[in-house]
Amino acid sequence: MTTDFDSQKARASAWFRELRDQIVAAFEAAEDAQATGPFAGQPAGRFEVSETKRASEDGSDAGGGLMSVMRGGRCFEKVGVNVSTVYGTLGERAQQAMAARGVPGMKDDPRFWASGISLVAHMQNPHTPAVHMNTRMFWTPGAWWFGGGADLNPCIEVLSDTEAFHATLKAYCDKHDAGYYPKFKEWADEYFFIKHRNRARGVGGIFYDDLNTGDWEADFAFTQDVGRAFLPAFLPTIENNRDRGWDEADKDAQLVHRGLYAEYNLVYDRGTKFGLETGHDANAVLMSLPPMAKWV
Repeated sequence: MTTDFDSQKARASAWFRELRDQIVAAFEAAEDAQATGPFAGQPAGRFEVSETKRASEDGSDAGGGLMSVMRGGRCFEKVGVNVSTVYGTLGERAQQAMAARGVPGMKDDPRFWASGISLVAHMQNPHTPAVHMNTRMFWTPGAWWFGGGADLNPCIEVLSDTEAFHATLKAYCDKHDAGYYPKFKEWADEYFFIKHRNRARGVGGIFYDDLNTGDWEADFAFTQDVGRAFLPAFLPTIENNRDRGWDEADKDAQLVHRGLYAEYNLVYDRGTKFGLETGHDANAVLMSLPPMAKWV
């Protein structure tokens, strides 16, 4: 039986766009609900949306997506929610990276297709953690797989927020496999580690890549639930800290932590490296960087 990859690609791409729409609406609703704090008197933040394009070497259509960024909101200082579907031929460096990960057939046929959603939020209130989430599907003629996850990055940890975030992720993972949460939590702890600082980027979450159990429907369903878990995992951290005040020392701690976040994304992040090496819109790739940061 021949696998209908075109249909699967279309379904995955449509899901990532649907999830993007849900998150954008929820974040704008959170802006509307922010009635206290130093930014409550200003207009609620709204996303600015622009199309992105992947630049192919021969000028042919190579896909693109939507970049949605909100800046200077009541509770979000900067948040980006990007979706993209890109395709073409991998360059030599990207081929080597894929081959090193065990992707078969890269030398013979370096075509690829990739679709996903990527989100990073940096908050006004230092007590509300920054957050990252992404899910994606990748296809080559020799393989397909899913990847993604979500992780919390507080500069001033609120333990109850951390515990609730992890509990929500675990509940959604457990619907599919009781071994997923501990496996993918450990992977996140290893992946989101800043080696040159010898410290974690945040308080973790889950991370997975190269997920191919041989059952596309099951792996897609799990990846959808990772996306569905994000809002119930993260929105309570906004609500819990909405009325919490902060001082100059708190803001300073936030800016220093953002410096660590920027270092990680520029030095280690797979998505950043892949996006820049394959010619995707640089502004979309670097959307994750904070609006302001500080180094000591």
